Amino acid sequence: MGNTPRPQNADEYIARMRNTLSENTECGTTHYNLAVGLMGQQEYDAAEKALHDAIECSPNLAEAYVLLGGLCLQRNDLEGCLRYNRYAIKARAGFAEGYANIGFVLLQVIDGKNEKEDEEKLDQAIKHLKKAIIHNSKFVQAFATLGSAYYMKGLIDEGIKANLEAVNIQSDFPIAHNNLAVGYLQKGLYDKAIDHCDRAVALGFDVAEELKNELAPHRG
Repeated sequence: MGNTPRPQNADEYIARMRNTLSENTECGTTHYNLAVGLMGQQEYDAAEKALHDAIECSPNLAEAYVLLGGLCLQRNDLEGCLRYNRYAIKARAGFAEGYANIGFVLLQVIDGKNEKEDEEKLDQAIKHLKKAIIHNSKFVQAFATLGSAYYMKGLIDEGIKANLEAVNIQSDFPIAHNNLAVGYLQKGLYDKAIDHCDRAVALGFDVAEELKNELAPHRG
């Protein structure tokens, strides 16, 4: 194994996975690795087939369900994304990424058409994001998304706390800094809002012009 040359590029990697599968078609992990390579080459239809082959060989391969969910999200099929991520957490108990993805997508399907349904989706999103954090206490994206969910529920203090957890884990996480700017603005803590807004901008985040404009009068 130690003398096996590493593939030099994506095409070589894909060719190697296909060659491995020609010798053993029942290896779910190899089908999954092939799918990852194909997605990197934007060969999405072939990647989708490889992921289904991976699941057929290894029904508990939670990562394959998550990637299928990612393909659905790319196609704006939010219900499909939810479905596959729900399969992922059934396939592997405590799979933090699946819980976080469900929480994220539930926030996207809130459309303002039915207040009761939207509230239920929001509560479910918060529930799943909390589970993601329980299973991975360093899951920075889950903390930031949870913060956004709290804001949507009107719980500004809780949202700020979640985003502070995110930047404590990863100080250069721009989304959390942007979210903190939003939260502190809501609290009237303008100096803190400006500080986090500027950090988000410095980190390359596309801060909304509306937020910048609201903070502009409070700059020294």
